[in-house]
This record gives sequence, structure tokens and C-alpha cells, in this order.
Amino acid sequence: MAEAIARNLFDQRGWGWVEVRSAGVSACEGSPASGGAIRTAAQHRLDLSEHQSKLLTEPIAQAADLILTMSFSHLTSVSNLGSGGQSAPHMKSCLLTSYAGMLAEDSSDASIPDPIGGPDEAYEATFQLLSEMIQLLIVRLEKELEL
Repeated sequence: MAEAIARNLFDQRGWGWVEVRSAGVSACEGSPASGGAIRTAAQHRLDLSEHQSKLLTEPIAQAADLILTMSFSHLTSVSNLGSGGQSAPHMKSCLLTSYAGMLAEDSSDASIPDPIGGPDEAYEATFQLLSEMIQLLIVRLEKELEL
């Protein structure tokens, strides 16, 4: 859902130059989005019907300019990728909530809840939180990139 939300918001701003990709630290490669995610996204006019999960690998992480994670455990997994050089994934990774300026890095509430297997209401709550965080992310990027 985060990828679809981000693409939609970037497109609304004419930021076609921003590439957004989603990859999971324990994803089953090629799996479709969950039914709850597809239904929730569709209610917001976003299409996840063609989504296929991708596992985060070192080459994917190396190619990224910025890696935003949903939880501390995801951040740890990203930190464990690579050799620690200048382009090491941990040097360009952060919790989404922290990067968006909502929570301190050491906050126990910093994770975005994973609604997998839950009711559609849980997916909707996560969708709303992701939308808010990504809008704040855009505000930060506008300042940093002086747009």
C-alpha cells in the first residue's frame, strides 16, 4: 500500500522523476498483495491487483537513494545487508515515521502496524497512517530538495 500511496502522491505533484519501489525483508517473492490491501487500496482508487512482492536484496538496497522501513526490525534487516561501505544500505535507511518527523528513533510507537491477516478495518487504519506519513515525507523532501 505504501508504494501505491507514494506513487499517487508523487504523481499528483508532477514528481514523475521520483522512482518508488517496495521490497520486503521477509517477502515471498512474487506473491500478490493481500485481499485486505487490494480492497482498501481500491476504496481509495488505487490498484494493487498487479502487485507482486519483492524480497529486499543487497543490489536493490545499493541502488536506492533512500530506504524507508515500517519497523525497527525491518531497519535492522536493512542494516545487516551489505559490507558497510559508503553506499551501505544502513547509511541511507530510516524508519518512515522518523523520516517523516513524527516520532523519535527510539520511540516504541515508531512502527507502522502490519495489518496482514487482520480485518479490513486494520488495513484502512494502516492506509490512513501511511498516507499521513508519506504526505509528511513529501513536505520534508520539498524542503531538503528546495522544490
